[in-house]
Amino acid sequence: MKPTLRILHLEDDPNDAALIQSALETGDITCAITCVETRDEFVAALERGGIDLILSDYSLPAFDGLSALKIAHADQPDLPFIFVSGTLGEELAIDSLKNGATDYVLKQRLTRLASAVRRAMQEVEARAERERLQAQFIEAQKMDVIGQLAGGVAHDFNNIVAVIMGYSDLVASELESDSPLREHIEEIRHASERAAGLTRQLLVFSRKQTVQPVVLDLNGVVKDLDKMLRRLIGENIEMTVVPGKETGYLKADCGYLGQVLMNLVVNARDAMPNAGKLTIATNTVILDEKHANAHPGVIPGEYVMFSVTDTGAGMTDEVKTHLFEAFFTTKTLGKGTGLGLATCQIIVQQSGGHIVVESEVGKGTTFKVYFPRVQKPLDFAAKPDRTGPVPRGTETLLIVEDEPSVRHLARGILEAQGYTVLSASNGQDALHVTRDHKGPPICLVFTDVIMPLMNGKVMAESLKTAHPKLKTLFTSGYTDDTIVQHGVLEPGIAFLPKPYTPATLGHKVREMLDASPNGSGQ
Repeated sequence: MKPTLRILHLEDDPNDAALIQSALETGDITCAITCVETRDEFVAALERGGIDLILSDYSLPAFDGLSALKIAHADQPDLPFIFVSGTLGEELAIDSLKNGATDYVLKQRLTRLASAVRRAMQEVEARAERERLQAQFIEAQKMDVIGQLAGGVAHDFNNIVAVIMGYSDLVASELESDSPLREHIEEIRHASERAAGLTRQLLVFSRKQTVQPVVLDLNGVVKDLDKMLRRLIGENIEMTVVPGKETGYLKADCGYLGQVLMNLVVNARDAMPNAGKLTIATNTVILDEKHANAHPGVIPGEYVMFSVTDTGAGMTDEVKTHLFEAFFTTKTLGKGTGLGLATCQIIVQQSGGHIVVESEVGKGTTFKVYFPRVQKPLDFAAKPDRTGPVPRGTETLLIVEDEPSVRHLARGILEAQGYTVLSASNGQDALHVTRDHKGPPICLVFTDVIMPLMNGKVMAESLKTAHPKLKTLFTSGYTDDTIVQHGVLEPGIAFLPKPYTPATLGHKVREMLDASPNGSGQ
């Protein structure tokens, strides 16, 4: 069905108006015409809006077409304006085009009117497309600048956050459960988590994040985050989790999947400032051709889905159209960056999934997040086995890190777990330390990737030549494109992104030491 063209027609002769309408209909133009004769009627019609095109006679008893053209273009410069007149000579026609008219048609040659209207509307569409592409280009440039900025500060910022998080955890582990200082330490820890989360959002949005996809159990991920999510929403919101039976597995980065869920829960909380109900549900669904056609890029098939539903204020259609745009937010100043949902969409799309939003003003909102279901065994790294005390060990380890505060932190964490720890400030220093070491063999090297004099990858390859059984765990606060240039994010390479916690480091080291020689690829 063709869209109806809304036309404002400035014409004082009813017979001419009827002929013009007939010419449009004969030319297969579906239109709704509003006829006016005077200046006041013309201005009032413009103010009401909803006009796609203006047709105008050149001379009228109490008004004229050129004046109407100036009024129209002062209000809506891009609105097409076509003169349809019987008195328009060549000089006046040229003058009208110079003043901004789109075209002119003589009343004696109305057979040309339909094609003139079609051409005018095609120019409108072409101009809108150019503006859309220009906006996309500007947005891409803006994101590139953000990406460069985020990538430039990520390394130093992640080192700082790693130290704050690490020492907060170490201090908390030494405090009694009823210590008045515990609350202060937890606030410091939460602030550092927010700082790390903001960095991740910037990196994700600029597509410069380090992604480590593994096979995950969706119900397990939701269960692991349950307590944290309940802390986020507060006591005035009733949260219910409805896990599906045999939901199945998906492949995604566990940390970033958790970030998507937390972002959606925080948005739901903010939509219910006084009180409300929040429901998180998981399920396995079959998406058919109809769903795929309604969501470009979606392939029909079996998907793992989780939904976040709130009983908040809901959203208008206008808000929903801008929902995933960068920096768009309905929150008050200081309450949101406008990156949350845009980040969620990018994370989900990178895992082959998509997000669907259902919302109505006064009836709440539901976000449904779909991931392709995978028929693969659960990855060891994805299993929820990181609770309880950090495993200990007695092996000899080497830490290579150019940032002194991070190096001292990592050394202290691992020494507290019983390991003998050597340290070096760069790759060349590490080769000297290894060569001069006379004690038990070094079992694992924990090294930064980007360092002065010699980077971690080159150093690891040199050590591997002399010590074939030596395992290597890489770490970095740089973005993935920088790390890829150094050949680290290849299959089988063990990598721990910064900032890491003492528990995460302790578990990862123990996991690698206990793995078979071929299990880690190192």
